[in-house]
Amino acid sequence: MSTLTIEGLRVEVAGKEVLRGFDLSMSSGEVHVIMGPNGSGKSTLAHALAGHPGYRVLGGSVRLDGVELLDLSATERTRHGLFLALQHPMEVPGVRPVDLLAAAGAAREGLLERMRDEARRVELRPEVLDRFVNVDLSGGERKRAEMVQLAILRPRFAVLDEVDSGLDVDALGAVARRLQEATTEWQCGVLAITHFRRLLHELTATTIHVVSEGRVVATGGAEMAEILERDGYEPFRDLAP
Repeated sequence: MSTLTIEGLRVEVAGKEVLRGFDLSMSSGEVHVIMGPNGSGKSTLAHALAGHPGYRVLGGSVRLDGVELLDLSATERTRHGLFLALQHPMEVPGVRPVDLLAAAGAAREGLLERMRDEARRVELRPEVLDRFVNVDLSGGERKRAEMVQLAILRPRFAVLDEVDSGLDVDALGAVARRLQEATTEWQCGVLAITHFRRLLHELTATTIHVVSEGRVVATGGAEMAEILERDGYEPFRDLAP
């Protein structure tokens, strides 16, 4: 079993401290969901975990199976088992998906066929795999293509920054189902950042964390999503430091 442990993480963006002592711990196979108002630090957490150079870590620790990720480059974090699915996946002109995955460490032998199998599982047109990465793809196709990447790379933990953003019902269902299957197929731990309960119709949350002012201020089970949908975030603002 793998573990991801975040302790006292403090992160500055453009001269402002956004994460102010963020704590979270999870194990492989679990689905942890982060919810909170705009500006609470959710996306900052995702980018800081992945090693984005625009996010300055002021303190704290992020350990994956005891290895301090903050000491590693973004590439090394990925190779150690951390995967980031972006809110807005970028186009990479001139690079095919098969070459991107091979560069990320996927075995070349049979790679294209494995990719096509995964594309079918998320109802992505196989011909999309022959294009350059995300070029001329819709938002839903980009998110499905990211699920193909995830399934090929099989990370220990996947961090999803608003993976449901801009998806229609069909695309959201396909993405959420593949994530749920990943938690049992290779015990992938899923850390999903979202604003909406609809993602949880297909993806079963082990734990839901409410974030405010750069910290986790409340943690609960799946019922927490119902509370947030009914009462909003206002009751939790008073819990922030």
